[in-house]
Amino acid sequence: MAVPPSYSDLGKAAKDIFSKGYGFGVVKLDLKTKSQSGVEFNTTGSSNIDTGKASGNLETKYKMKELGLSVSQKWNTDNTLATEVTVEDQLAQGLKVGLDTSFVPNTGKKSGKLKTGYKRDFVNLGCDVDFEGPIIHAAAVLGYEGWLAGYQMAFDTAKSKLSQNNFALGYKTGDFQLHTNVNDGTEFGGSIYQKVNDELETAVTLAWTAGSNNTRFGIAAKYKLDKDASLSAKVNNASLIGIGYTQSLRPGVKVTLSALIDGKNFNAGGHKVGMGFELEA
Repeated sequence: MAVPPSYSDLGKAAKDIFSKGYGFGVVKLDLKTKSQSGVEFNTTGSSNIDTGKASGNLETKYKMKELGLSVSQKWNTDNTLATEVTVEDQLAQGLKVGLDTSFVPNTGKKSGKLKTGYKRDFVNLGCDVDFEGPIIHAAAVLGYEGWLAGYQMAFDTAKSKLSQNNFALGYKTGDFQLHTNVNDGTEFGGSIYQKVNDELETAVTLAWTAGSNNTRFGIAAKYKLDKDASLSAKVNNASLIGIGYTQSLRPGVKVTLSALIDGKNFNAGGHKVGMGFELEA
């Protein structure tokens, strides 16, 4: 039995079909490089087409595999500095311990979080302590013969009460995934993912809130036109239609074009387009 996914990754295959390959309303550039010494650089910049507001961030990451140590530093245009230090498989096999801190020089605001995770066959555990509060976040996923059961909670020590109480149940095989969840006893959701063949992937999501008639429903698909191009499409019950096209121009160079169409107000305008570039060297 393989190690089950973390709680946040339950239903990830369906989420990716709905989210990847789209970038509505923005022009985005991603640049990934790696130095000879092994330091990884990831630079991202984006501009909102409607407002013209630009934003960006820079991330550097260095791994010392022999020590199981990983150091990551981030900076964004909101002038937030973040550092994360992680040690994995050193204290015990499958155990990951990390410290995540952030600092805003303009305001002097500081925050920190201690992260721990443990995974092995049949089980994936996680516990984070957010020093602001402090708030304890914990999650556990158990897996057996394709079946997955998970629980996630957050406990606010200052108020001595649960601020989050979530359950999930699912089933996963090589080309099919079923995921259901209940959040705080009021939010219900589910998703189905199926890989029809090597070219076509499909997903369906459904969500509703207790005491409300507001039900959200969506279907999405991704089709590989060839080894370098793919077409994505999705639609929901609000008649929002998303279309995305991704083309690999050459190794390490990828462009994505996307559009969001409001089917209920087709002639009124307000539709969104987007463009993304990914460069990797």
